[in-house]
Amino acid sequence: MSWQRPNGPTWRELCSRGRVVLRVSCLALALAVAQSQAQQPYPLIGQAAPDFALRAAAGDNVRLSEHRGKVVVLSFWGSRCSSCRTQLEALSRSLATYRSAGLEIFGIGVDDNLQQSRDFAGSMRLSFAMLIDPDKTAARSYQVDNLPMTVLIDRNGTVRYALRDHSSASDRLYLQELRVLLDE
Repeated sequence: MSWQRPNGPTWRELCSRGRVVLRVSCLALALAVAQSQAQQPYPLIGQAAPDFALRAAAGDNVRLSEHRGKVVVLSFWGSRCSSCRTQLEALSRSLATYRSAGLEIFGIGVDDNLQQSRDFAGSMRLSFAMLIDPDKTAARSYQVDNLPMTVLIDRNGTVRYALRDHSSASDRLYLQELRVLLDE
């Protein structure tokens, strides 16, 4: 028999409610922090893009500096990120449209589990290389603080734009910034 306060819930019910409130509060705090980070200016804008060499999930190593003279888009992703999948598919469509204008795109996986990254990359039918960053060296040098995160680099190798979320509105901004860089 469980003790119950007169006309009130049991202690077990009260404790259960407390855990739910605590979990909801933690989730709300995490979302607020992520939104705050996404609204802060990206510190690498106007800086030389950090160089890296990463192995593709299928194929050879890719060194960023070998693509100087092209507009390069880096999209940092995680295999458990559903909006990453949507964004990568949208980027693949933009590559089909703008490749002839000098666009190059690389997806960079930052999963802790190497096999998960490879499986995810293999499941995607994209028109660009999916790179694996198991040590997160590239992610750290690009100060990735949210997934998906997309960085646009101009033909001179300078970081010009960063997108720290994915939505239809952010897709429009990405295409607008991309066209500016391709026209330069």
